[in-house]
Amino acid sequence: MKIAIAENTPIWPFLAYGAIVVILVSIILGLSYVLGQRHKDRATGEAYESGIISTGSARLRFPSQFYLVAMLFVIFDIETVLIISWAIAYKEVGWAGFLGVSIFIFILLAVLVYEWRNGALDFGPDGKKILRAYKKMRKHQKATHPHDYTDNKTQTQQAVM
Repeated sequence: MKIAIAENTPIWPFLAYGAIVVILVSIILGLSYVLGQRHKDRATGEAYESGIISTGSARLRFPSQFYLVAMLFVIFDIETVLIISWAIAYKEVGWAGFLGVSIFIFILLAVLVYEWRNGALDFGPDGKKILRAYKKMRKHQKATHPHDYTDNKTQTQQAVM
């Protein structure tokens, strides 16, 4: 069995280099662990911002939609890289490359429309849904508690009289 490296090129320098790198990294990490300080003060885990006193935890929870939008950004960013690489080599790939990138763009547009319709790109609550829920709540409140329900118009009319 022949190896892809030329027979006159010795492999031991590569192995020695790899071994030296592993040994040096191990020594540096070991020394920093042994000689490093071990303390857990109150301010150790807090963020430091130009001497300003922090006003809360640095470990905030992000909504899951944030991660979905981040993944969509990465996907469409990779799409851009692939399209740019096609544009650079469009003379070499010809019509077959054009057809391939056209299918690629069509599939990604279909995915974008699918995600849009499923609400993956909605960053906040839908205003129409909130308005419908508010009207339903007021209607229910008026029907169940008529003596507690006060209308703004009747209050204004009573104040004028």
